[in-house]
Amino acid sequence: MPIIDVTKDPDNRTLRMTARFNAPVARVWQVYADPRQLEKIWGPPTYPATFVRHELYPGGTMHYYMTSPEGDRFGGFWDITSVDDEKAFEFEDGFALNAEDFARNLDLPVSKNEYRFIADGDGTRAEYTAVYATEEGLAQVLEMGMIEGATSAINQIDDLLAAD
Repeated sequence: MPIIDVTKDPDNRTLRMTARFNAPVARVWQVYADPRQLEKIWGPPTYPATFVRHELYPGGTMHYYMTSPEGDRFGGFWDITSVDDEKAFEFEDGFALNAEDFARNLDLPVSKNEYRFIADGDGTRAEYTAVYATEEGLAQVLEMGMIEGATSAINQIDDLLAAD
């Protein structure tokens, strides 16, 4: 299991997850840089993702939707704020009202995220940090199953890397 630590910090409105992969940083980076690979790991296994827009550069936007087992589509967006190739990227992550035009759902929280990839022996340590504007926003996504969903999504990366 790649996830080695999960830390909730309500006082600082932060959720941090740490994972370790048996692959070099450049290979783990490619999972996020390639939309077809990202689709294989973004979202829990029962809610596969489809990225219809993938712009991994500062000022870029990602649009995706996850499809439920019943066929319902749930949209989301990333607004990319910074990229340090093969090392880290930062973005705002939010929910969309729909999976057609990806209008933003202002009733659900947006988080500021930093994904960092660090060489760790012959593998990679990945640090995923999300900061919410309010404690209530963090509590809301935790109630929605964010930890369980993110853990099951990130844990899919090992299978993708093993297929190389």
